[in-house]
Amino acid sequence: MVKTKKLKCGVTLITEKTDYVQSAALGIWVKAGAADEDDRVSGVSHFIEHMMFKGTETKTAREIACEVDRIGGMFNAFTGKEATCYYIKTLSSNICAGAEILIDMLTSSRFDEEEMNKERKVICEEIKMVKDSPDDDVYDTISELVSSGNPLGRSILGTPESLEGIDREKLTGYLRENYARDSITVAVAGNFDEEKIEELFEKRLLCLPERKMVKKTELKPYRQSFDVKVRDIEQTHICLATPAVSMADERYYAFVLMNSILGGSMSSRLFQNIREEKGLAYSVCSMNIFSSYWGFFSVYAGVAHDKAEDALNAIKHELEELREKGVTEEELAMAKEQMKSSYIFGLENINSRMFSIGKNQLLLERVCTAEEVLGAFDRVSRDDVRSAAEIIGDYSSYCGAAVTGREFDLERLVKA
Repeated sequence: MVKTKKLKCGVTLITEKTDYVQSAALGIWVKAGAADEDDRVSGVSHFIEHMMFKGTETKTAREIACEVDRIGGMFNAFTGKEATCYYIKTLSSNICAGAEILIDMLTSSRFDEEEMNKERKVICEEIKMVKDSPDDDVYDTISELVSSGNPLGRSILGTPESLEGIDREKLTGYLRENYARDSITVAVAGNFDEEKIEELFEKRLLCLPERKMVKKTELKPYRQSFDVKVRDIEQTHICLATPAVSMADERYYAFVLMNSILGGSMSSRLFQNIREEKGLAYSVCSMNIFSSYWGFFSVYAGVAHDKAEDALNAIKHELEELREKGVTEEELAMAKEQMKSSYIFGLENINSRMFSIGKNQLLLERVCTAEEVLGAFDRVSRDDVRSAAEIIGDYSSYCGAAVTGREFDLERLVKA
């Protein structure tokens, strides 16, 4: 059973206890990510995440790592568009000790300037690594294009130039503005002592600011655009995207099922047509990207240079078929079982459960029960999927990005 409580200090605590396991996962979720940044500090949320592991007032980075190993824990963090999460998984008997480690990182990290200079170089190498992975690069590019300058289009990593401009004063200033108690959700799943966890977080986060300054988000109108990057690579990587719905939208479940049917599995239309029947691509798929207040739908394919136009025509055909004819009862029934199974499998993993309840509470301020989620999937009709397909079915309106070894006119092929 999921329990949610607003602590006196202002932090939200969400828990889901499972007595029959012997482990627990705990995550400290902060409502701060790339979407909160501006050009002056692009990449700072991710920079802060890295620096949290570089030493506190009482421990070096090595000592932090050793403390986690000493309790048999696994810990890490990640930064997204809207949130940053610091998490640890340990034996149930050690979860409070694990929480203490994360709290120390969150409240007393040193942000040493010498360490910042080292980590800045590490992140620049991370940026290079993305650029050297065409499939990652094309996805980052399409995210920026389809977002048309909106906050959700901001790069999580930033650029070498923006990172160079982030000194200790800018980093700690951003931290003070965004790491506030009213913007933090602590999520715990597994077997743990609820009272001890509550007492721990009630007292230890009082040193953080009480409230985060709320910024008004204004979404700019969608603008179709294209970007083709030519490099010395052996394959053409194409990604198309168009605006869709948010994770809070009532059509969310219809979009999830539609994606499963179109390009979310090995039995999907895109996979069967483009890979199995035509042999045009090794990898082809579609994907929903949801945020709390916006979202987009994308299609990706990795193809031989001389097959790019054929692959695009095949994608166009499948989108038009989906919009004009909808889906069959058999396809919808199969997609429902796939998505319900995936959801249930996630419930049986302690880490996955913590991620789910933490993210939903932080961004939507609600967590659906298993019965509600399964019921929502069951209620989706063929007409609901058809309506979703009409939103994303106009192929000629998509943004397009490609990383390729051969120049080609992607804009002409999409708009034709």
